Amino acid sequence: MWVLITGASGGIGYHLALEFAKRKNNLILIARSADKLEKISQEITASYGVKVIVISSDLSVSGAPDTIFKQLSDQDIHPEVLVNNAGFGLYGYFSETNWKLESDMIMLNMHALTHLTKLFLPAMIQNKNGYILNVASVAAFMPGPLMAVYYASKAYVLSFSQALSAELKGSGVSVTVLCPGPVTTGFEEKADLKGSGLFSLMKPASAIDVAKYAYRATMKRRLVLIHRLIFKILIFSLRFTPISFVTKALMVITKKK
Repeated sequence: MWVLITGASGGIGYHLALEFAKRKNNLILIARSADKLEKISQEITASYGVKVIVISSDLSVSGAPDTIFKQLSDQDIHPEVLVNNAGFGLYGYFSETNWKLESDMIMLNMHALTHLTKLFLPAMIQNKNGYILNVASVAAFMPGPLMAVYYASKAYVLSFSQALSAELKGSGVSVTVLCPGPVTTGFEEKADLKGSGLFSLMKPASAIDVAKYAYRATMKRRLVLIHRLIFKILIFSLRFTPISFVTKALMVITKKK
């Protein structure tokens, strides 16, 4: 079985690659860093004896999914598993943040995820078997002041995944959406969250634990995955909490001290 993973050069994507490789699945690993991917490819091939294809690609560029799809189609490779893991966040007041970075975030977190799914889904339906794992966040369940675009992008991923799952019922193709809380992946540094309470108030989960959890649940074809009990309770409580209170609380927590 071929498994395509975006954002595979570290964090959850890297550890998901290991989980699939342990079960003797062949991998297509996608990220921007060619050097990191080559090193990971050599490591996985030596440890597990599976085939690994590495593709260095910037998925924030609009034509990247088409290029990837053509490259694999030319080799008659049609992944049975698609893991849309690549994504990043950005801290700051929307009126002051860098538009280029936010535009890239929209392209990566939403556009690339949707386009890759559009391209690889038809073969899964034709074969009556497939797994799609989209990585969202607990941020998907609430508005997020000081990270407005990021939270909105993850809400899109959750909504899209749930709707697509309903469309695919009975097709043999399942959709899973992973919604973890803070995870030690380097996200904090890239999003410029140092000094924010988002990571300091809650001990981040390890990327290894989240990947193991996501792998098991994806193979069981579960839909929405909320990692850790505390976040399951939090998400449940949001049903009874006014949005105005949620946004005020998040503003206080997220604001840098």
